[in-house]
Amino acid sequence: MTRIFLIRHAEAEGNLYRIAQGQFDSNLTDRGWRQVRALEGRFAGVHVDAVYSSDLYRTCATASALYRPKKLPLVRRSDLREICVGDWEQRTWGDIFRLWPAEMEDFSLHMDRWSIPGAETPAQVLARVRAAVEDIARENPGKTVAVFCHGYAIRLLLANLQGISLADTGSKTPTGDNTAVSVLEFDGDRLRVVSQNDNAHLLTPEFLAGEKVRKRANALEPGLWFAPLDPAAHGALLTACAGECGVSAEALSAPAGLALAGYLRDEPVGLLRMDGGPGRIAWAYIRPDCRKRGFGVQLVGQAVQHARNEGVDTLSAVLPAGSAARDFLLDCGFSSEDGSLYVKHIGFDPEILGEK
Repeated sequence: MTRIFLIRHAEAEGNLYRIAQGQFDSNLTDRGWRQVRALEGRFAGVHVDAVYSSDLYRTCATASALYRPKKLPLVRRSDLREICVGDWEQRTWGDIFRLWPAEMEDFSLHMDRWSIPGAETPAQVLARVRAAVEDIARENPGKTVAVFCHGYAIRLLLANLQGISLADTGSKTPTGDNTAVSVLEFDGDRLRVVSQNDNAHLLTPEFLAGEKVRKRANALEPGLWFAPLDPAAHGALLTACAGECGVSAEALSAPAGLALAGYLRDEPVGLLRMDGGPGRIAWAYIRPDCRKRGFGVQLVGQAVQHARNEGVDTLSAVLPAGSAARDFLLDCGFSSEDGSLYVKHIGFDPEILGEK
């Protein structure tokens, strides 16, 4: 009997920043790396013969919880990738909800009828991932292996193995938490589900002690979409930001490397301005009545994308003494040595990328 631990990747930038990243390579978040360490502890005394992963960075990084301490090679397979979401790739979920509301509902609840330009269908993903897992099982008769995959793909596979149709998968099969562990068995002929979506390693006092007490946007709350800042259209937002930050609206609306307004449905609620050098956040502002809803971190997500396009692997921001933004930046993974310059590393681990 072959035993397979099927494991979802740790929290990635797309999860936190509410950006669709089907087959786009994104990094893990700080919380995601904490989940990796918790997963390593969970499997410390568990024998594993081989470790497989999709070839996307977020799964390979999560797989480091097992292959590094157990000194096993990592086998990367493109057929374990997440669903390709075509024209949705790298769009915010807020933008997708705005432009494709019916298709977004189908994506979550009616997988048998979801289809958009450039994307795989859920049926294609299911066939691809099931064939990959069966192939891995046949390669390892009688062994125990770990397979690192993605939330949507795992959801499709678990439902299918339990006889749930694509039409019913959305209503009958939940998405497991990041790093949730499912167990499959293969008897040489068929796969069966032994257990699914176990997140016990994320419920320990040690892991919970590091959890932040703040609202996180989730899949049921699409979040923000972004448009270039327009001083004429966003005058009220600029005035509010200028008044709170002690600068002029003209300074905020001057040409910059990046200037975006964040919208919640039809209302502009946030402002992001990047200026003063590559990766430098000049202003990040959320309207007071929309704070503590997980929207501020979505501004950081836009900054991350912009900084990578500029070819840098750090974000930075300068704060005046006593700034109310200090706790927000620390919560988003920034650090400071002098209480003025705050820096966040957003680079990828070259070894995990496969560069030696």
